[in-house]
Amino acid sequence: MTRNHPFPMPALALLLALAGCAKNDEAAVRAPPPPTPVVAADVATREWSDVIEAIGTAQANESITLTAKITETVRKINFIDGQKVDAGDVLVELTSSQQAAQLKDALALSKDADRQYQRQQDLVKQGTVSKSLFDTAQATRDSNAAKVDTIRAQLSDRVIVAPFSGVLGLRRVSVGTLVTPGTAITTLDDVHLVKLDFAVPETELASLKPGLAIRAATPAYPNRRFEGKIDSLDSRVDPVTRAITVRALIANPDGELRAGMLLNVDVLSRDRQALSVPELALVPIGQKQYVYKIENGDVARQIEVKVGTRRAGEVEIVEGLAAGDRVVVEGTVSLRDGAKVAVRSGGTGAAAQTARN
Repeated sequence: MTRNHPFPMPALALLLALAGCAKNDEAAVRAPPPPTPVVAADVATREWSDVIEAIGTAQANESITLTAKITETVRKINFIDGQKVDAGDVLVELTSSQQAAQLKDALALSKDADRQYQRQQDLVKQGTVSKSLFDTAQATRDSNAAKVDTIRAQLSDRVIVAPFSGVLGLRRVSVGTLVTPGTAITTLDDVHLVKLDFAVPETELASLKPGLAIRAATPAYPNRRFEGKIDSLDSRVDPVTRAITVRALIANPDGELRAGMLLNVDVLSRDRQALSVPELALVPIGQKQYVYKIENGDVARQIEVKVGTRRAGEVEIVEGLAAGDRVVVEGTVSLRDGAKVAVRSGGTGAAAQTARN
């Protein structure tokens, strides 16, 4: 006799199938999530400096406007616009024919007076002339020599020379121009060394001292950085702006920097060795900063860190990490403390480059 099964065969098959699905779902719930792919970077010790930012104006090391000392017409011009000149080069000659004639006459008189003096000196030794006649001849000789010096000085005022080596500006006179004392003829700038003056808040005064390195940049040369050093600090703080003027010197052998140019200045102070990480590694939570430190090669631990100063793409780590630690640079959004990670190569932007380094 055949025994009847408590469930029909189709119902039994359905129950067995449901039981299998329940076991699979339970196994899926118990299975750990796959590791989160991330990009990591090593915590490294690097050269570090605090940066004080400012805006400064370039000035020539030496700069003058050449003018005439007397009223006279221009006879000759010996330079062109923008010419480089050496100290002592004759730039402009003013009309001097009258003084040249006077000098010729004065030289003749001086020469004759000197001969008379020599003759009287010999006769005094022989006792044939009185001492008073000799004194008169000596006074005449000295007077004529002084006249020669006076006329030569007048002639020198009619010759304008470069007082130092540098670059000339635009010519502002022509041959025949009547110039007077104070008439601008051209400018002369010594730009082989540039003075850069900039204002720094008085709160940074303790960080400033002569010899500190500076970097300067200008939109005129977007790919250039000009390096120099602080030369001196003003003796006073401006009571209105509460800032102190700082002067730095920048070598300018190619003459690329010009007087009056505006430059962005970075003052580098407190040179030191510091731990740093890519700025993208930081995870701000409230007023605190955290990073995900990779432990045992595949576990991300959320670590609180104390940060210092920042620079392009990097941040100084004061506390919380040590050299050689690895931190997550990309993928922090998907992480939680204790999560498994899979460090991969690649990434984007500066973070990936830092990670590869």
